[in-house]
Amino acid sequence: MRWRLLVVLLTFAALAIAGFVVPLLTSTATERTERLHIDRSTALDRFAVLAQQALATGDRDPLIGEVTAYAQLYGEDVLIVDRQLRSVVTVGGLALDDPQVRPVISGALRNESGPPLSTLWPWSSGKLVLARPVGIGPRIAGVVVLRTSIDAAAADIGQSWLLIGMGTLVVAAGFVWLALRLARWVLRPLAELERGVLAVTEGRRGAHVPTGGGPPELQELTASFNRMSDAVAEATERERRLVADASHQLRNPMAALRLRFDALAPSVPVAAQANYRSLAVEVERLESLLDGLLTLSLADGGAAEPDPDDGATCRPITVATARVDAWRHSARHAGIALVNQLTDRSAVACADKELAQVFDILLDNAIRYAGRGATVTLRAVTDPDTAQLIVEDDGPGLSAEERIWAPRRFWRAPQHSDSGGTGLGLAIAVQLLAARHGSLHLMASERGGLAARITLPRAGHPVRDR
Repeated sequence: MRWRLLVVLLTFAALAIAGFVVPLLTSTATERTERLHIDRSTALDRFAVLAQQALATGDRDPLIGEVTAYAQLYGEDVLIVDRQLRSVVTVGGLALDDPQVRPVISGALRNESGPPLSTLWPWSSGKLVLARPVGIGPRIAGVVVLRTSIDAAAADIGQSWLLIGMGTLVVAAGFVWLALRLARWVLRPLAELERGVLAVTEGRRGAHVPTGGGPPELQELTASFNRMSDAVAEATERERRLVADASHQLRNPMAALRLRFDALAPSVPVAAQANYRSLAVEVERLESLLDGLLTLSLADGGAAEPDPDDGATCRPITVATARVDAWRHSARHAGIALVNQLTDRSAVACADKELAQVFDILLDNAIRYAGRGATVTLRAVTDPDTAQLIVEDDGPGLSAEERIWAPRRFWRAPQHSDSGGTGLGLAIAVQLLAARHGSLHLMASERGGLAARITLPRAGHPVRDR
């Protein structure tokens, strides 16, 4: 948008400058041409008067003296002839047999005005031949011929054009500076608004933009955006607190319900055991759901106000080894083989408890859904700036559409709807990683199952904008 606005402003400026400069250049050339014509016409008229007196009295000395002085001063050729084309005064190289001279003499003897002088330009060159009759009408006694160079006049025009061009460049530079300032004045608030919108989109709480620059309309718009951002942040915080408070307050009644429910186990008749076990599954699911909601509210709070400069680091190989050992018994019971292929001992910018929770979520999902006989592998992909950690299996996996929906809250694949999951695990993992400028991406595994790729910045590396 900045370049489009500059193109419009500079095009308008160029047209305005051209509309002023072109007529100025033309008028400068025309004025210098007319001045040359007037100066030489004045000299011809003076010589014509002196020549008429010399032809009438026979005294040519005043005429010769003035013509000679003029020729020496201006370096121009002068030829004066009588009506019979006899030379009266000749100064310079003009001669009657010159192809430029004969036509103008013939026209002057017929009392014809010569052709109009064309406008001179800086690139004009050559010589100009002018003639003036001595006397008027039928009493024309001779002709005065003057040959002058137009190089000096063309040089004057070129010098004037140079000055105009320099002034034009100064004005153009001023227009460019003004256009840049105007574009920046108008577009800088828009750029700030764009950054603010992106910040809100990324979940940054209370993102504000400066309100002190730009047109009044944009200042009002930025102020409205700041109010909107505050309102969104407040609504998000209220929602998070509601979820956290509700899940926390429900845990005590849920614990009491669990104790009473377990206490009923010995008293349940054999005929009601099936229903009792079904209710037990639902109670466990409610407990898991409450735990997940509380964890998610805490993760949302951390992701909304991340502190990437807290210096928290950990070694993924250490965390992964500990979590694989913790899940090995559950995996063996589910018929799943766990393989840890991580060898890189470099650190990442993430707290160990947060990365451990992400590994727990991914391992829990893999053990729960990969199916008996599957293998779950932890490996890494080499990258100079980020750590690429992958948890993959060779189970049934998910379709491309299901992989898009999977990180959303409370979503579960149709084939896993009876597995007892809450649909919050991946959403929690996404929020935990986002708090550390990381990401979680689900993709198809080369082994036919599902692969979850964890991306985290390496410790000591600058965080790239995502």
